[in-house]
Amino acid sequence: MERIGKYEIGRKIGQGATSTVFLGYDPFARRDVAIKVFAPEVLRDARNGRIFRHLLKNEASLAGKLLHPHIAQIYDAVVGEESSYIVMEYVSGGTLESFCHVDNLLPLERLVETIFKCTRALDYACRMGVIHRDIKPANILLASPMAAAGDIKISDFGNAFLTSGDSVTQVVGVGSPAYMSPQQLQESAVDHRTDIWSLGVVMYQLLTARLPFMATNNYALIHEICNIDPAPPSNFRSDVPARLDGIVARAMKRNLDERYAAWDDFSHDLAEVFRSGALASHPESFADTQKFEGLRSLRFFDQFSDPEIWEVVRFSRWESVAADAAIMADGTPGDTFCLLFEGELAVVKRGRHISALLPGDCFGEMAVIGHRGHVRSADVVARTAAKVITISGAALRQASDVCRMHFYEAFLDVLAGRLALANAWMSSA
Repeated sequence: MERIGKYEIGRKIGQGATSTVFLGYDPFARRDVAIKVFAPEVLRDARNGRIFRHLLKNEASLAGKLLHPHIAQIYDAVVGEESSYIVMEYVSGGTLESFCHVDNLLPLERLVETIFKCTRALDYACRMGVIHRDIKPANILLASPMAAAGDIKISDFGNAFLTSGDSVTQVVGVGSPAYMSPQQLQESAVDHRTDIWSLGVVMYQLLTARLPFMATNNYALIHEICNIDPAPPSNFRSDVPARLDGIVARAMKRNLDERYAAWDDFSHDLAEVFRSGALASHPESFADTQKFEGLRSLRFFDQFSDPEIWEVVRFSRWESVAADAAIMADGTPGDTFCLLFEGELAVVKRGRHISALLPGDCFGEMAVIGHRGHVRSADVVARTAAKVITISGAALRQASDVCRMHFYEAFLDVLAGRLALANAWMSSA
């Protein structure tokens, strides 16, 4: 078995101008990995070797730093005279390039979810002081080969610019011109808004199977990007709603003052597409975009970071319930708790109304913070049509330590609020 360092080398899974990517295996962590091995002659090249070595160190410096469910993790890196390689999370589903063809476009709901997840991942990177600067379909990986399943992972931070620290500086003239912002092409100072532009170009291409700017050479391409407004995506795809035209147009505004100022603004507009009903979707289903925005809006999750919210998205169950439907039954065992997202519920004991539950309220939590074998102490019934989030104790026990800690902190806050109300009621009785 061929090895590089401690890693076993398998088949080749990618080939670039400066490196080859192999499927490898880490026998210590017991996981498959992707190993990007850089060609020594490229790094020693008299003309461009310094730039490529700098880009390698750029990416290597991020090992273990960007921990987000939608960013491909960098596990390890070696930069040496004889061998240089980066060990990354292995993502098996290919790239978004496969959905840039007219006969294989993503459904609009899936496309909006994909771009939304990219906005949240790039916002996280930005908060960590990292601007990617090479966002394109080839650098957005699919966790699953199925278009309708799995998640995305943003990869290849070799051209990243760090806005904090003193170990990495900006390299100009490296990247993919068709996806570069005017500021990047003009070698002006850039911030996160250059990635917003690039993601707007990716969104345009996923919507239409064509790039917004196309020319026969780079000089003409740069002229188009810096001077010409592209036709709206709906010109090339009749089912694209006006809201998506507007989002793409704003992401690709040449004037920085007109472009999205923050990733949150971009994310919000994408989520609004779902809330507005502009996309045809199954009424009983909830998109990950809706779940993320919904959880983030609840006070219960105030202390949760974005990666932890995504963790909850994965293990929570969302459902719509009709008026008068029973949610929990007095005297029955249970190992789940719920949060009310929309509507109104009633808590009932032996036919007597005890209290009302409103959006944001948590109930049934004693099933997971009390002793095993917990039995429900009241009925919970929908007074109106409602949307309920359910989380099992088993899922919570398998959650990350930080995520679980925030849940228990939120439970304490809920219980403290109930005690305060009970004390106020008894003092006024």
